[in-house]
Amino acid sequence: MLNFENLDKCRFDGVGAYGIPRIRPVKRMEALEWIPFNYALSAKQTKLKGVHSFVDDYQLSRLWNQPARYVPILRRFTCVCSPDFSMYTDMPPAMQIYNHYRKHWLGAYWQSQGIAVVPIISWSDKSSFEWCFKGEPINSVVAVSSVGTQNSILAKSLFDAGYAEMIRRLEPSEVIFYGQVPEKSENVRHIEPYYQTIKVRRRKNNGR
Repeated sequence: MLNFENLDKCRFDGVGAYGIPRIRPVKRMEALEWIPFNYALSAKQTKLKGVHSFVDDYQLSRLWNQPARYVPILRRFTCVCSPDFSMYTDMPPAMQIYNHYRKHWLGAYWQSQGIAVVPIISWSDKSSFEWCFKGEPINSVVAVSSVGTQNSILAKSLFDAGYAEMIRRLEPSEVIFYGQVPEKSENVRHIEPYYQTIKVRRRKNNGR
């Protein structure tokens, strides 16, 4: 067996031309406080929390580089999101596909370790629709971020096209949303930025 790119740790029967590992669906999700991955190690009362990965890629690299190390940490939480490795439109397609593969390998690996995983759905432009939904579950709770996609007409149109395609292909039971939510979106639960949650707690603790 190959002993690089985590192939020595686990091999999955993939789907599509690129052998993308499948992530099993999560049918329902209770109300949780969502925290970013970089706060997971220090978090308290973890059974009442979920971990999202809408953070910079350098924060997520350690999950890929040392996957077994983070399993005990992530197991403490009710659920975690698959890692949101970037798929920018100006990245080479090979790198985008590689990041999609890594997202799914880690999601499938965590599920094999007993961790509940909510798949993050992401895309770049319409050409990515050929592969960016491979391995994603149907009728599942999913997570999406619109951060950085609303700054121009082109970026917004690419996001809206991908979001509509996701709804059509995956028919999600609920969308956990980080960032600005499109108008007329249904079955959406919004994630507040964590700094907002911290600010509210500080005000309460200070009696203001």
